[in-house]
Parts: sequence; structure tokens; C-alpha cells
Amino acid sequence: MEVVSEGPGGEFLTRDALVQMFREFRQEMVVLLKDSYGTTDSLLEDVTRVKGQLTGLRTDHDSLQQAFTELKSKVSDLRHPKSLPVTPEESSVRYVVKTDRCGDLVIHVQGDVSQQDKRAVFLTVHDLGCNHYSFEDFINKPCMSDIKERSIFIHVDVPGHEDNADPLPDSFQFPTLQALGEDLLAVLDFVNVKYVIGLGEGAGANVLARFGLAHPQRTLGLILINCTGSATTVKDNFKAKFVNWKGKGSVSQSAEDYLVFHKFGHQLMNENSPDKDKVMSDFLHKLRGTINHSNVRLYVNAFLNRKDLPLKQYKSDILLITGVLSSYANVVEKLFQDLDKNKATLLRIERAGDVLNESPAKVAHSILLFAKGQGLLTSVTLPGVERQRTFSGSSIDMDRPRRFSRGLSMEEYDKPNLRRLSITVGDVPVQTSK
Repeated sequence: MEVVSEGPGGEFLTRDALVQMFREFRQEMVVLLKDSYGTTDSLLEDVTRVKGQLTGLRTDHDSLQQAFTELKSKVSDLRHPKSLPVTPEESSVRYVVKTDRCGDLVIHVQGDVSQQDKRAVFLTVHDLGCNHYSFEDFINKPCMSDIKERSIFIHVDVPGHEDNADPLPDSFQFPTLQALGEDLLAVLDFVNVKYVIGLGEGAGANVLARFGLAHPQRTLGLILINCTGSATTVKDNFKAKFVNWKGKGSVSQSAEDYLVFHKFGHQLMNENSPDKDKVMSDFLHKLRGTINHSNVRLYVNAFLNRKDLPLKQYKSDILLITGVLSSYANVVEKLFQDLDKNKATLLRIERAGDVLNESPAKVAHSILLFAKGQGLLTSVTLPGVERQRTFSGSSIDMDRPRRFSRGLSMEEYDKPNLRRLSITVGDVPVQTSK
């Protein structure tokens, strides 16, 4: 057996051993590229090239170790694509907003608010067990880069959910979802923003729906991910009674299980999701490390004590998004059936539970289509969007004559159009993305 190099501990590395180490990565890389990009050709060529370089090395142990470490980093980047680098212009700015019933709300603003007349403005509220990072991570993904460049995002942390927050005092009355929604007006007034598109997930979607109902004149539309429209069922309350939070210091296994199933749903049983362990690990790392557990419990209680959501009274456009594997997929479909089909659209994403992490490109496409329906982001294109006029069961009416009498600049195209077009459902009540 031919020796390639001697390690610092006296062990011997052979070419055969090195090749075997590459084989441990090969299959997962093939699965990744096939799932994400539709072809394995370029990845196989890359593996062959790097393997040839490393197995041909005749050098010292340190050089071999460095080369192999670089390959491992490359594999990690492929399996878990990093967000785009955040420049000072793109990073969020933190503010504290005083409200009437919710105390101090911490918000993070991405983008230049002074440019709101030339940008789309989104107001986001996070789900249980998260904070603003869940939307920041999504928005910093490559598939959102063009949208982010011409938009402003205002991320709201519900009370006590900012990173490394102290436990809320016992005297603090955690607000209901209704109070949270109504008090979001203070956020818009604080940053001097006139109109927003609401973008929320889970409990945060419910909060933003209530904001839209309370202040319809300040919203251009709502994009609601895994939104519930009804009060908590007896079954949900029964399950919640068995969740043990271990007081204020930690989250028990049962509480973690509740939050994981709430966020990821039946994805837990989906063996075709190669990155699910990594995504869940990241979620639990944040939950255990930077988010105050006792405050999470208060948000969970507010969600479990929610009242029915009269979303059918909302007059502007609504996009409901859910994953077929989500624990709330059926609830979202029921909510959709109660809405005006001329104003509401449902996007169901196959083989997904946590759509922001599992299918970010599909969510980005739907956000862009929705914004275009409001007369926003009209100069932004994403692959496959402009080439198809219809999007499964829903469509944006691109054939209506534009009300422009002269050529427009890119900035003028992106100014909000209050006589906005709408995404309509037509004859197909539900759209399914495969």
C-alpha cells in the first residue's frame, strides 16, 4: 500500500484512504445538485477534477489537510448555500418602537426608507420560536437578491424575542395577537412609511392579517404563510396541555417537539429532504441559544388563545402560501375557501413543510408576482416569471393597457401604483407548485 503522507500523530494516509474520504461526500453532493438544480453533470465534473488534484498530491501532511479542508468547505457550501454577503448598505438597522399595549418593539429595517416611493415596502412578523432572523435569512438568499435590491423590509420582533432578551417582567401583560396587529401601526408611523405589503409566517401571519383588518388604508396586500383563520381547536388545546416548559430557564423536549412540528410539520417524516436535519438543527440552536424561552412560551400562549380571524372582510389582495407537508396545510386551505376568490390566491408547495427554507425560490417567485399585481417591482425579473403569463391556477393580468403616456425610468416603474392590478384565481381555485 503506497504511503502518501505521514500525519502529525504518526498515522499514515494512503491514496486509497483519501479516495474513500471523497466517496463519503459524493452521493450527498449528487442528490443535492439533482434536487436543487436539475442536473448532476457540473457537480460530477467538479468532484472528478478535485479528486484528481488531491489524489495526485505528493506533498506534506499539512498541504494535504488544507486541500481536503477546502473540499469539505466546498461541499458544505453546496449542501447549505450561504446567504449573499451583506454589505453595510444591505444590513439591517435596529430601532426600538414604543407602543400603547405591546411595550417596546424591536424592529430591524433593511433598505433605505427614504426611497419608499421608489421601492416596495414589506412588513414582516415571525412565527413561534423565531425572531426577525427567519425573514432576514430568507431575504438574504440568492433567489431574493433582485427583489431585495428594490425593496425595503421592516422586520418586527414580538415582545421579548430580540436576540438575548431578558425575561419579560411578571408585571408585563403579553399582548394578544389582536393587540399586536393593531399596534403595528406605531411601527409604520415611527419609520414614516405610508403603505406596506404584510409578509408573515405562522403566528406572525395571523398578527399581520389582524393589522390589515385594523388598518386597511396602510396595506397594499397580505402575503400569509401557514396562516390560521380559526380559534384554537379543542384538539390543539389538549395537545398544548402536555407541553412542559420547565419554568423560565429552558425548553423541555416536549416544548421543543411542539415548536418543531409547528414549524416543519410532516416534513419530519419526509425522507426525501436531505437538508432537513441541518435546518432543524439551526432552528433548535437559535431556540436554545439566543431566544428567551420564557418569552417564547408567552407568544405560544397568545397563539393558542387566538380568536377567529374574519379575513373575508379584508378588501385588498391576499396570497396564502403553505407547504403540502405543513402541519397547517388543511387549516390554510379551509381559510382560503372562506375568502373572496377574486382577491385571494392559494399557493400550495409540494414536498415542503417549512417553505421559506425548503422552497425559497418558489416563495420568491410568488412574492414577485404578487408585488407586480400591486404595480410594484415591475422592472424586476426572475427566471421563468416573465416567460409565463400564468402561474398555475392564478394569473397576473399582464395584458391590461398601462396608464403611461411616456417612457418610464426604472425607478418610475417601481413606484407604487395605488390603482393596482390584482392576482386573481379565475376558474382554478387552488394553485399547486410542484
